[in-house]
Amino acid sequence: MAKRYWNEKIECMEHSEMQKLQSERLVKQVKHVWDNVPYYRKKMEEKGVTPDDIKGIEDLHKLPFLSKADLRDAYPYGLLAEPLSNCVRIQSTSGTTGKRVVAFYTQHDIDLWEDCCARAITAVGGTNEDVCQVCYGYGLFTGGPGLNGGSHKVGCLTLPMSSGNTERQIQFMMDLGSTILCCTPSYAAYIGETLHDMGYTPDDIKLKAGIFGAEPWTEEMRHEIEKSLGIKAYDIYGLTETSGPGVSFECEEQTGMHINEDHFIAEIIDPDTGEVLPEGTKGELVFTSITKEAFPLLRYRTRDICVLSRKKCSCGRTLIKMTKPMGRSDDMLIIKGVNVFPSQIETVLIKDFKATPNYQIVVDRVGNADTFEIKIELSDDMFSDTIKDIATLEKKLSADIVQILGIKAKISLVEPKSIPRSEGKAVRVIDKRKLV
Repeated sequence: MAKRYWNEKIECMEHSEMQKLQSERLVKQVKHVWDNVPYYRKKMEEKGVTPDDIKGIEDLHKLPFLSKADLRDAYPYGLLAEPLSNCVRIQSTSGTTGKRVVAFYTQHDIDLWEDCCARAITAVGGTNEDVCQVCYGYGLFTGGPGLNGGSHKVGCLTLPMSSGNTERQIQFMMDLGSTILCCTPSYAAYIGETLHDMGYTPDDIKLKAGIFGAEPWTEEMRHEIEKSLGIKAYDIYGLTETSGPGVSFECEEQTGMHINEDHFIAEIIDPDTGEVLPEGTKGELVFTSITKEAFPLLRYRTRDICVLSRKKCSCGRTLIKMTKPMGRSDDMLIIKGVNVFPSQIETVLIKDFKATPNYQIVVDRVGNADTFEIKIELSDDMFSDTIKDIATLEKKLSADIVQILGIKAKISLVEPKSIPRSEGKAVRVIDKRKLV
């Protein structure tokens, strides 16, 4: 069997030794943030905390939380902890109100991030003998650059394909003998369907493993992908705010994702009270970055709901595991790998309608692909407009949605009073996907 550890010393470190390492790095990081990030220093002062109060991980709970609202308020440079002259890259994802989340990286940050992705690739059996086909999006999205860098570190022959042009993907896969596939699970499923439609079977390709993330997926979907591509399918987790993919990764046991605890301290909190919950309890996942230089977030609330476990793993790693996210503590949706907030859609509607009409977001999964529809109720005056006027409005709305979200939605302008009313909170989102 191929080597399954990229950094065995860290990945199999005794828990007490890891706690010691985390404490040393946390103390240093809190001082770094206090000295260089006025925005966060003010939050600490408001809570009555100084770096002297943080002696180790046992004091982590004393620090204030950060949330997406803070990222929005501090945009773009307010949480930067290094001079811009020390930064070599940004990555970005959409924010709650159209403002994007912008994360900064020094070269050291990129090296550590790629190292985390190298651990994920090695955990699925990747070596310098492999051909790694990366079909995550490149550019501002973290998926492509992260796995691309990790593949380079491992020494794989790397195919930086990005997504799309699926028949060409399969041709390269066959011609160059790709053995590891990295992409979203829905795109992996589509590759499997296209392979079949082209008249091929898994025996015609050399894939052995896939690393899939950036969107929710079920165990049933995992089994479908494994069957259609003849591989073992592994999960990976990350978020732009902390670095990107590689915050945690799945091993051959496939019972949760190991968190790279030498870089990220994980907590589970009650999303309503902020109270830290014991291991094994379901709650909101919180991360503290203890090695990142340019954009080190302390106690960042991910809004992902999951469970942490230190149950012994057959792979030999001692790194704590997190389950697949079981939902969100906010109203964010992940559609086709993209973060979508109803408030972003409201921004478009206010712009195009000069007021927010009644609307609903309908998300479903047909086969293994997400569908995304926005139903918007017209006023009586607008409904009486010509078909040509309504078609023009639909086209404009569609273009504006793409501009703010980066993905297409089916726009359905519906007649007045056709969207159900509620006596309580309006039902803005109907998610028909079965993701758990």
